[in-house]
Amino acid sequence: MISLLLCSPFSLKNNKIFGCFIIYCVICIKKIKQRRKLSTKEIKQEENNMSYTINVRGQLIDLSQPTVMGILNATPDSSYSGSRKQTEKEIADRANQIVEQGGTMIDVGAFSTRPGAQEVSEQEETERLKRALTIVRREQPNTPISVDTYRPLVARRCIEEFGADIINDVSEGGITGIVDTPIHEQGNMFSTVAQLKVPYILMSVKSNMPDMLKAFAQEVQQLRDMGARDIILDPGFGFGKSLDDNYAIMNEMHHLKVLGLPILSGISRKSMIFRLIGGDPTTSLNGTTVLNTISLLKGATILRVHDVREAWEAIQITGKL
Repeated sequence: MISLLLCSPFSLKNNKIFGCFIIYCVICIKKIKQRRKLSTKEIKQEENNMSYTINVRGQLIDLSQPTVMGILNATPDSSYSGSRKQTEKEIADRANQIVEQGGTMIDVGAFSTRPGAQEVSEQEETERLKRALTIVRREQPNTPISVDTYRPLVARRCIEEFGADIINDVSEGGITGIVDTPIHEQGNMFSTVAQLKVPYILMSVKSNMPDMLKAFAQEVQQLRDMGARDIILDPGFGFGKSLDDNYAIMNEMHHLKVLGLPILSGISRKSMIFRLIGGDPTTSLNGTTVLNTISLLKGATILRVHDVREAWEAIQITGKL
């Protein structure tokens, strides 16, 4: 059946993409059948034995056990006011706090992509990131730092000049930046990542798991063909998704494990929490902890959070289950 589909009159490019997706589907079906024969304890042991590493400037970082990525926003208008750090002291204190509370990575952003956010010029974003990354690198010289940007040219400078190690791209390679807003940036993020040979967080803006799996399979293959190696998948909670979409994807997030790549969950204080139970970002810590716990049970490898200690505690507790 598969061979017939692959021999149908598609272009060679479409054949390759479709074939890649079919292969991933076959792998998924086989794994589901195998897991049905396992006990709950055996399934847990199987998951614990999954080994993930990423290469950060020649050093292998072990992601076989979940870890915490702390958020540092060098912006005046991020959705959660508690994450906004602008003075040198605020940025330095936040970088040190993340590590002291159990974080092993720091994610630095300078351009809010929340719904309704004002667009920041490329020059302004670059200047903010240059300043923040310089301070963070000075304070934490050995901690992996990711830069949160969807602009290829900005990402390149942050890696080559300002000390960042990982590119965290909310645009799925150039689809959208600010939520639900098309972008038109110079350069190509996939080729930038491949040329720089740095770890890349690929975030999905798809609204359901079948479309997400299909797109991820195609995009991962494209990145591999271009030379990228270290890829982390992010379901993209809050991006291109309704409230119900977000929770459906949370419930199905374990399906992403079939792709054999680390998974990042970023739900910290997002609207999917307070739109459901009321409040605002400042009252959403408990909801964040609940969803972080579910994320871990669904296979998340990295928790991207504002509240580092609470996420670290969730990892310690779920690790005992």
